[in-house]
Amino acid sequence: MEKRNQLIDAVDARTKLAGSNKMEILLFSLGSGEIFGINVFKVREVCQTPKVTKSPNMPDGVEGVISLRGNIIPVIALAKIINLREVPEDTGHTMIVTEYSRHTQGFLVHDVDRIIRVDWDQVKPPQSMLTGNDGLITAITELSDGKLVSILDVEQILANAIGIEPMPDLAPIETDAEPTVFFTDDSAIARKEIVMVLDKLGVKYQQATNGLEAWERLQNMAARSQQDGSTVYDQIKVILVDAEMPEMDGYVLTKNIKSDRRFEGIPVVMHSSLSSEANRDMGKRVGVDAYVAKFDPAVLADTLRPLLLR
Repeated sequence: MEKRNQLIDAVDARTKLAGSNKMEILLFSLGSGEIFGINVFKVREVCQTPKVTKSPNMPDGVEGVISLRGNIIPVIALAKIINLREVPEDTGHTMIVTEYSRHTQGFLVHDVDRIIRVDWDQVKPPQSMLTGNDGLITAITELSDGKLVSILDVEQILANAIGIEPMPDLAPIETDAEPTVFFTDDSAIARKEIVMVLDKLGVKYQQATNGLEAWERLQNMAARSQQDGSTVYDQIKVILVDAEMPEMDGYVLTKNIKSDRRFEGIPVVMHSSLSSEANRDMGKRVGVDAYVAKFDPAVLADTLRPLLLR
């Protein structure tokens, strides 16, 4: 227990990493021999699993609920969610309490290992790798001993286990122009939800799957605009960025955009599951024009609407 507490003691102090293109990952196992990881910013605490209360009609992978500091939260068996077939019987004695996307939940794991610090450019998207697990791996990084760490798409896991909020009726934007949003997010479920909102608003969009890809595409867009005498603002009216992404995080991406005069006049909205005040403050320091916590489609639409009607 002491080891677990020491791992999380300094989590609150780690917000200074935001904007440095570094992240810290809590490594853990599910008893299968693989190494998994989760961004420390999403971890509230690590503890022994308390008594779980079973409830009827729970979704697959949700073991039940617990009372934690006066709140009732769901407990999710990660090994079941990602379809691991052979895991030790004692998997689930340790629980990682996570907080993101306006939800708190417990993840049952076999054991926690340590926290490592990595550069985002060493965190690679999984498309070119055999990651398996039904697309629940959002990124891969490599340890100094050559072992690979699979970083889980916890937003997708939450959607699979608990579901997502229904899409509200959103009035389309009424304008003679055809505004376009450029957005980037490494989570497939997040991209799907963003597209649903933009479709409801009747807005065109372009998308990227990580910060580096987004920056390269935006630079190409800016270069073409210079050649034909137009501006990037003629092509896109808002840039929507996630905070944590492989290869380049949203804070560094925002700093790059805001320091390049070719993107002058284009507001940057940070759309992140990291919704603490510290993360919001970091967003302000790098120049984001608005910060929206995932995933509230009505709030996202209300934030985008006035920016697209300017």
